[in-house]
Amino acid sequence: MFVDGVRTPFGRAGEKGMYWGTRADDLAVKALTGLLERNPSLPLDRIDEVAIAATTQTGDQGLTLGRTVGMLAGLPVQVPGYAIDRMCAGAMTAVTAVAGGIALGGYDVAIAGGVEHMGRHPMGLDADPNPRFVAEKLVSMDALNMGKTAERIHDRFPELTKERADRFAMRSQEKYAAALAAGHIQPDLVPVATQSTSGWGLATADEAPRPETTMEGLATLKTPFREHGRVTAGNASGLNDGATMSIMASGRAAKELGLAPKMRLVSFGFAGVEPDIMGIGPVPSTEKALAKAGLSIDDIGLFELNEAFAVQVLSFTDHFGIADDDARVNPWGGAIAIGHPLASSGVRLMLQLARQFEQHPEVRYGLTAMCVGLGQGGSVIWENPHHKHYGKRK
Repeated sequence: MFVDGVRTPFGRAGEKGMYWGTRADDLAVKALTGLLERNPSLPLDRIDEVAIAATTQTGDQGLTLGRTVGMLAGLPVQVPGYAIDRMCAGAMTAVTAVAGGIALGGYDVAIAGGVEHMGRHPMGLDADPNPRFVAEKLVSMDALNMGKTAERIHDRFPELTKERADRFAMRSQEKYAAALAAGHIQPDLVPVATQSTSGWGLATADEAPRPETTMEGLATLKTPFREHGRVTAGNASGLNDGATMSIMASGRAAKELGLAPKMRLVSFGFAGVEPDIMGIGPVPSTEKALAKAGLSIDDIGLFELNEAFAVQVLSFTDHFGIADDDARVNPWGGAIAIGHPLASSGVRLMLQLARQFEQHPEVRYGLTAMCVGLGQGGSVIWENPHHKHYGKRK
């Protein structure tokens, strides 16, 4: 059961970003303390595990984050923890890992989340890829550059034009701005104190959105990954900092502790694809998750798809016959507007889906899915507890 989830506001990476003077582990601590504060009925000594993901596990983003962040957030010393790395699907994998432990009976309650401070720890910093990856043609050099992999999706599917990608990106900005104006985003944000050369501040909102985005403006942007390419800063997620946290619990423990689950995990799937077109990964991972659940894509009433690149989402929706402007897909916008702090984004998708379930009791099943660097995809299917047939066999 997904009991609850929160996140910090997402910031822009780099010296001009609001978290430049903030430690990565402190972002994770703030997210966890905020989550615990709004769930006071959960006894801290009932937490069995803390799993926290980061893609670049070094410096203030290293040293077994699940353990160190748990202790810094005030959890009893008896509560263990560990760190996870599945690049962009880190927090998603943290959730599915502890969910497996819950299903097995090893845990009653667990914390799962992720953090990425791309300002302090750019993707791949200090990594030393084995040269055999390229020498033995396991991957091409392009596979180590996410923007180039997105350009290759455009190559493989010519119908996925730059115009379609730009329009999808513009809609993401518009939908996020509308959701923000309606008050849908703010309830799950944990304010974070920030420090810079100008003094102390308070981060209360995402830093990346550009609600003024237009098709005309998008058309003028440079294509940094290829001359006369199609991927730009406008139709891709940026470099971001942020943290997410969630509470997962068994149905029995949730009932005992008076916790009201927001979603039930039905099934999940991870799959591998060719690394140089890693963006198509959510297609086979979703097919795997659907097969395990005994469902079809038509059973999914809401989609939260991580917008690493607009073309990547469009490759997913085209495969499943879903229109570019289908209202079920990312109804509050996505990472193109909000940001994508790599390993934290999986839970961001989940907490938005949970909120949307509350507003749409007619929807029984929802999907969170994302592509993963080096050629993977991750997908999780959830059931809406507000649906009239919740918990019954389909």
